[in-house]
Amino acid sequence: MGPPHPLRSRARRWTVSMKRVSPLLAVVVAVTSFGAGLTAVHAQASPAAPTTVPASTVPTDTANLGRGLVSLRTGKGNFLSWRLLYDDPQGIEYAVYRGSTRIATTKVTNYLDVGAPPDARYSVRPVSKEAEANAQAENSDGEVSTLATSQDVPIQKPAGGTTPDGVAYTYTANDASVADLDADGAYEIVLKWDPTNAKDNSQSGYTGNVYLDAYELNGTRKWRIDLGRNIRAGAHYTQFQVFDYDGDSRAEVVVKTADGTRSGTGQVIGNVGADYRNSSGYVLTGPEFLTVFSGTTGEVLATADYVPPRGTVSSWGDSYGNRVDRFLAGTAYVAGTSRPSIIEARGYYTRSVISAWDYSNRTLTRRWTFDSNSSTNGSAWTGQGNHQLSIADVDSDGRDEIMYGSMAIDDNGNGLWTNGTGHGDAYHVGDLVPSRSGLEVYKPSENSSSPADWVADARTGVTLWRAASCGCDNGRGVADDIWSGNAGAEVWSSAVAGLRSATNGAQVASRKPGSTNFVIWWDGDRQRELLDGTHIDKYGTSSDIRLLTASGVHSNNGTKATPALQADILGDWREEVIWPTSDDTALRIYSTTDSTSVSHVSLMQDRQYRLAVAWQNTGYNQPPHASFLNP
Repeated sequence: MGPPHPLRSRARRWTVSMKRVSPLLAVVVAVTSFGAGLTAVHAQASPAAPTTVPASTVPTDTANLGRGLVSLRTGKGNFLSWRLLYDDPQGIEYAVYRGSTRIATTKVTNYLDVGAPPDARYSVRPVSKEAEANAQAENSDGEVSTLATSQDVPIQKPAGGTTPDGVAYTYTANDASVADLDADGAYEIVLKWDPTNAKDNSQSGYTGNVYLDAYELNGTRKWRIDLGRNIRAGAHYTQFQVFDYDGDSRAEVVVKTADGTRSGTGQVIGNVGADYRNSSGYVLTGPEFLTVFSGTTGEVLATADYVPPRGTVSSWGDSYGNRVDRFLAGTAYVAGTSRPSIIEARGYYTRSVISAWDYSNRTLTRRWTFDSNSSTNGSAWTGQGNHQLSIADVDSDGRDEIMYGSMAIDDNGNGLWTNGTGHGDAYHVGDLVPSRSGLEVYKPSENSSSPADWVADARTGVTLWRAASCGCDNGRGVADDIWSGNAGAEVWSSAVAGLRSATNGAQVASRKPGSTNFVIWWDGDRQRELLDGTHIDKYGTSSDIRLLTASGVHSNNGTKATPALQADILGDWREEVIWPTSDDTALRIYSTTDSTSVSHVSLMQDRQYRLAVAWQNTGYNQPPHASFLNP
């Protein structure tokens, strides 16, 4: 372990703030049902040594996290879960208190208080002289209440409207992100509202405006940003980043804007009366901006011209406005560990342009731009992008690379590699093959002449194996460790039979999982489970086993069936799922209540995972992957 982070003293104080908010969190207890061959473990787990991470790899915006203690009501009692933090000492123990009574001491970060009353209040204190002294101050008013099974984060649906061609629309809660917007040590939620007439870029027609809201976890709305009529609604248009870019402990919100965008404090960007929509509903003229908004107030902090500009529409692959407006976004530590940069990207079917921006002192500064059309790059870089990106330090130099489908951009803006396998619809970057050093990339291919899917070295792009072409668009694919019967990660895709090893592509089980969507750490083991639509399942070689069926909620993005957000935002290292309620009046947060002997530092303090949560809303949403395969 490195020395304590200079902000840890503030983190300890802010734990009180998190615990004061926690009783208001909307957490629904996940009722886990097990089939044959699986047993629900609710007894107290045996101690396990926690996993530590180097301070140099901890994302700067998570240095102030508190314990995130949560208590959830179950049929057997109250289930408690809390964070292991990166600078906790090895072998740390925790004292669990119900009210003023110490009821247990444990080395793991969860506890089931069997038979406890539903109105019990709890606190957790590290067991050491120094930590216990700090904890006394932390917990003087920092107890959490036990949450019922149906508490929600209330949200405020925007009023609907009618487009110029007379089509009425309402609003649906869509993708979300989390960050500490106001330096109180607790996460807030930033939510995108899509109109019901949102369009794919290939579809003509007007859309309603897109809104971004910020909510405290008790449902208090902090602000609303109206992106205006000159930002079209759809999965490929609005990618928003929520992160602390200037190091003031308050996250900013960064998004593409246009004339008529209105901030959370009422400021209007550009010409409020401008209307650049053509008769097909596309916006193919007029200025384009990149804007940084305050996460605390929603006010405009900085605006710059968007790079690259659209230029000639047909230069991006078609003339009617489809491929010119395919945007991606992310956050990356391209300059090292001190401050993150904003990553903005346009295009992937033909030309791809990626730019890195720094934000400080109310100023946006462009650090570099990669352009596949540049004379220094050449045709090999054309058409290699995906419907999403990933961010990872693939060469272990402390600086992040932009993983962009069948190519990667180095931290300095130069092309790192391209393997020429073309565009795809799904993408996974992580330590898929732990038996070899470094990270790997898994990608299915849309091009019918390309390999159906492949795994490559993330540093070089050299494929470890390639599946034969399926002569089709292999539109879905996932890579992660979902089955303990095989070493390392498994991969599966729509067009290739069986569950296969990420190491060599060999089939390890004839049966594929029942879904090809998200994966999530949910139960108590080290493998991930399957998240699809509004349910979570555990893979089995004979059948999937249902662990959770969420009720009264909806998934997002049509057939993609993704949640508003999947992230480790509460309790221990297992992940939460946020779905909007069916009537879009609340966001419902589900969290596991399975005991586990596995202790691991909060996933949000793994840099690759935290950055994946930031880019999760981009394009065709993908699940977040950490820099490691198993906790």
